[in-house]
Amino acid sequence: MTERPTDAAIVAAIRAHTEVLLEHEAGRWTLVMRRHFTQEADLLWRMLTEPDRLACWSPVVPDRPLTTPGPATSRENPDDDPVDTEVLSADAPHSLVHRWRDDVLRWTITPDATGAVLELRHRIADRTDSPVYAAGWHVCLARLAAEDGAARERPTGQRSLAYGWEGLRDRYRDELAD
Repeated sequence: MTERPTDAAIVAAIRAHTEVLLEHEAGRWTLVMRRHFTQEADLLWRMLTEPDRLACWSPVVPDRPLTTPGPATSRENPDDDPVDTEVLSADAPHSLVHRWRDDVLRWTITPDATGAVLELRHRIADRTDSPVYAAGWHVCLARLAAEDGAARERPTGQRSLAYGWEGLRDRYRDELAD
C-alpha cells in the first residue's frame, strides 16, 4: 500500500454509501454505480463535462468539453498517450453518454431535495474487470463528492492506493462475484 498523506474530505467521502451493481444483458456487462451528492445538478454537469473540472477527479480528461456529440481524445495525465473518446449524446444537465476506449459510459444526474443522485453505467467488455473499475470509480466519485473549490489531489492511478483502492477492489471482487 502506498504511504502518503491523504485528504480527510476524500477519505470521509469514500466511506459514504455508493450503490454498486453488475448487470448482464444481451451479452454485455454493465457496472452500475449510484451515489448521492450534495452538489446540485448544474455543478455535477460541469464536473462531468469541463476538462479543467474533470482534471480534479476523473481519469477521463478530454481535450474539449464533453457537451456536444463528436470525437475527442482524453488523457489521465498530460504526458500519457491519448485515448480515443467520443461523446455519443449530451443533454445538459441530465445525461451524458460517451465512449472511452471501447467502453461506453452513461452518466445520469437526477436532482433531489438535498442535491442530486449521480448514476454511472459503465459498459465493459469483460466481467472480470468490474472490481477494478468499481474500486477506481469509487475513489474518483469520492473525490467528486468532496469538491468544494479547495485545492485537493486527484486520487487516480497510483495515488488511489493511498485511499484504499486495493481494499475496495477486493470488496467488490466479493460483492460482484457470480
